[in-house]
Formats: sequence, structure tokens, C-alpha cells
Amino acid sequence: MILIVDDIKANIIALKKTLELHDIEVDTAESGEEALKKILKTNYCLIIMDVQMPGLDGFEVVKILSGNKRTKEIPVIFLSAISIEKKYIFKGYETGAVDYVTKPVDIDLLILKVKTFIKIYEQKNELRVMKDLLSKEIKIRKEAQDNLEIKIAERTKELVLKNEELELKNHELQQFSWVVSHDLNEPIRKIQIFIKIIKELYLVDDEKAIDYVDRTVKSAERMQTLITDLLAYSRLSSKVEPEKTDLNVVLQEVLSDFDYLIERKNAVIKTSELPVIDSIPSQLRQVFQNLIGNALKFSGNVETPVIKITSELIKTKDFDGEVSPDGKYCRIIVADNGIGFDEIYLDRIFIIFQSLNDRQTYEGTGIGLAIAKKIIEKHNGLITAKSQSGKGASFIMVLPLKYEN
Repeated sequence: MILIVDDIKANIIALKKTLELHDIEVDTAESGEEALKKILKTNYCLIIMDVQMPGLDGFEVVKILSGNKRTKEIPVIFLSAISIEKKYIFKGYETGAVDYVTKPVDIDLLILKVKTFIKIYEQKNELRVMKDLLSKEIKIRKEAQDNLEIKIAERTKELVLKNEELELKNHELQQFSWVVSHDLNEPIRKIQIFIKIIKELYLVDDEKAIDYVDRTVKSAERMQTLITDLLAYSRLSSKVEPEKTDLNVVLQEVLSDFDYLIERKNAVIKTSELPVIDSIPSQLRQVFQNLIGNALKFSGNVETPVIKITSELIKTKDFDGEVSPDGKYCRIIVADNGIGFDEIYLDRIFIIFQSLNDRQTYEGTGIGLAIAKKIIEKHNGLITAKSQSGKGASFIMVLPLKYEN
């Protein structure tokens, strides 16, 4: 809405009718005093003000408006047929008017100016609304962020405490495992010793008793192996710093340990050059020991067991990663020509205590591959297997050359 201020009623009526023909909402005042009262109660987008009026003239009214925080932004157009001298026009601009129009008025130009100021007023209102909405949104988001930061800090503190508690319990568990394994191993060793003494001194001619004693000894050995494997598995959770490791040295140590069994089985071991990587040597030694030990154990009735250990550098941490001399990962394959297994059981073979074979025929605790998987994962690597029953098995490992924290 715009406000027309003029002490001559005929001027007000003429201008009002003209503006209303252009769908412009109009309010009127016949004096400066009346105009001030209306302006304080109503928001106007534009004021068309006569200059010379009894009481407060147009200049005085605009000066009052410019001194008020709420009304100083209202645009004012002075419209006068009497005060057309330059000094009045300058004074009009000095008091804060946006325009000074003298009569006779170009009505089309005046309508265009009025519509422009109405448009500016509407845009200002839209911007004000958007600003208010944006301020509210910022406030809401800041409150949400503050709440989130508080929750994150609380959760972080809680996780730190839980982590410290877990580390303490883990340490206690390792201590417990060591004590238990020691306390369990000691009576088993004594059982083995006394059973062997009984066998040698008192059961020389009793074949049935000797058979029972041999079974007891084997059971005790299996129990001892199980305790040793469980202890090895529990120790994997302890933190050890990795170091530069030549896997060729590690492999040769493992093959040296299996010298007797390799010779007895007439096995052929084929190896390629292995890389130097960041690792925990003792743990990777355990992996090779378990995989090669399984290959020898499950060689079946093959006349010449063949075990191949090969390696190649690859670009990505993926079993099918592309071979590259600049690769950041290595793919190591331990393959044999033994009894193999059906791949439908692939998910089972890496789970602790899972065994696919008859333990009477093939001794074992079902922990070896679970240990291997846990070690490889601790090194930020991958392990899987490919096999067919009766056609051997291939265990595939992917390891980073550099330690990834």
C-alpha cells in the first residue's frame, strides 16, 4: 500500500483514482500530522508527499521519518506544483526523499516509478522473510551441531573407557590363557610319561593293553596340540610392531622345520622369489607353517606330493588384482596336489574348530586355518582358497607391502 499526503483533497482524489486504475492500493492523509499518525500504525511501501502544507510541511514530515528506525527506509516522492525552484528540490533530496517530481506530472512516468518502488518493497519483504528463515535454520542447525558435538564427545569418552577396559581384560585373558595352558600341559606331560613307563615295564606281552595305552598317549598328544594352538590363537590379539621381513627367509625356516616330514613323504617343494614386506615375522611364519603342514598332512595317497609356493606383485588389494611390477600388494599362493575339498565348505575351513576330514585319519585341532586367517587380517590382508575334491587345494593370500595402520 502507498500513502498520498496532500492538503488539497481534489489532488488526492485525482491521483488516487489514477493509481487505483493500475490496481495499486492507496491510503490518504490531508496533513503532515495525520500522515505521521498513519505511518506509525501502517507499513507503507511508498509515500507521495506534497511539499507545502499547513502545520507540518512535507520537508518536516520526511525529516521526522528519517530519524525513526522503523520509518527511515520508507521511500518518499515529493510532488509539488508550487515549490519548483532548485533550492526546494535540493532540500527535498537532502531531507531523504528518493525523488522530487514537479507538476505538470508525466503520469505514465509516475506510475512506472510507483510500480518500481512497490516491486522493490515486495523484494525487500521476500528477502527479509528468507533472511529470517535462514537465521532460524542456522540457529536450528547450530543447536543440532552443538548437541551432536556433545553426544560425539560423550560417545568418544565412553568408547575410550570401553577400549581401555577391553585392553585390560584382553591382557588379563592372555595371562589367564598362558597360566591355564601351562597348568594343563603339565599334568598331560606327566600322563604321557607314566603311561609310557607302564607300557614299557608292565605291558610288554599284552597287545590289547598296549593298544589301549597307545590310544591314551595319542589322545594326550592331541590335547597338548589343542592347548598349544589355543594359546597361539589367543596371543594374536596382542599388539606387536611390524618390521621389514624377507618372506624368503621365513619360508626357508618353515621348510627346514618340515625337513623330516618332506623327506619321509618324498614331497617336492617348488618356490618362487617372495617379496620383502612390513609384517610380524613370527606370525607369518605360523601362517606358512600351517598351510605347508596341511599340504603335507592332506597329501593323501599321492606318490609324490608337490607343493608350490608362488608370489607376484599386484596393483590392488584383490584376489584377482592385476599383476604389476610396481604393485603395492603381493599375492602369495600355496598350492598342493593332495586330497582337496569341496568349495561349498569354503566358509567353514577358516572357522575355529571346524574340520572337514576324519580326525582319526588326519590328526588336527581345526584351529590352524583360523589362526592363519586371523594373522592375515591383522596384517590388513585377505585369504581364501580354491579346491576340488581329490584335485588338491590352493590357498591365496593378498598382503600389503607396506604396513597399513
